[in-house]
Amino acid sequence: MNDSKTIPSLRRRLRSGETVIGSWINSGSPMIAEMMAACGFDFLCIDVEHSAVDLPQTQQLFQAIRSGHKDCAAMVRLHGVDYPFVKRYLDAGACGVVAPLVRTREEAMLLVQATKYPPQGLRGVGFCRANMYGLRLADECVRANDEILLAVQIEHIDAVRNIDAILSVAGIDAAFIGPYDLTASMGITAQFDHPDYLAARDAILGSCQHHKVVPGIHVVPPDPAQVTARIVEGYRFLAYSLDITMLSTACTEGLAALQEKLDLKSNLASSAIDR
Repeated sequence: MNDSKTIPSLRRRLRSGETVIGSWINSGSPMIAEMMAACGFDFLCIDVEHSAVDLPQTQQLFQAIRSGHKDCAAMVRLHGVDYPFVKRYLDAGACGVVAPLVRTREEAMLLVQATKYPPQGLRGVGFCRANMYGLRLADECVRANDEILLAVQIEHIDAVRNIDAILSVAGIDAAFIGPYDLTASMGITAQFDHPDYLAARDAILGSCQHHKVVPGIHVVPPDPAQVTARIVEGYRFLAYSLDITMLSTACTEGLAALQEKLDLKSNLASSAIDR
């Protein structure tokens, strides 16, 4: 986890063998993003695929994350891999991208082309937050190609079948398992103990090791024990739950505990009256 000193980029940390723990932002709240960054997460990923967060909000969330902790990497889970989907989030200042539903080598190549500046890719050059509105343009074109983390999300059985082809694409840094969509594509939605899902996970992990790609996974329940178990299995790029789930869990568990005490008090009072 990060501390007060300046540390290398998330991509460099993962390439050097570190394990990193982040979380997901779905609420669109800059206050929550700033607070979570201050808590010490290595990265926070704005979900623009399954939330109502738009591009201007995403840039504000990136700024909030930077305010919370300068070394917390602000990432985005995209809603596609094509050039128009990618470039504006990078220009807004994303330190890394998670590309959803990558199923083929060709889709992985599109992601690399959209993310990397020439000559490694096709990303266009324009004044934006990422290059401090043109003040650091030349330096940013070099830095971005070296520092921006590219993760493909493996969340369909077709991707598992094509995993070696996908992870052989130069420029792909990490493979991030989406457990709910992956199990849904297999007809076993949310059956995370199913042997077929466990076999798919093993295949992805093995391919990551073979291609020297960082294995990642989203542990959706706010359960540290599950994250620890995945680390032991070899995952190094982990998302610990998401803001809305942590909030709803705290509320429901807290209210249940309070209601239990109220019910107990009510029962005791009724017993006293009966006596």
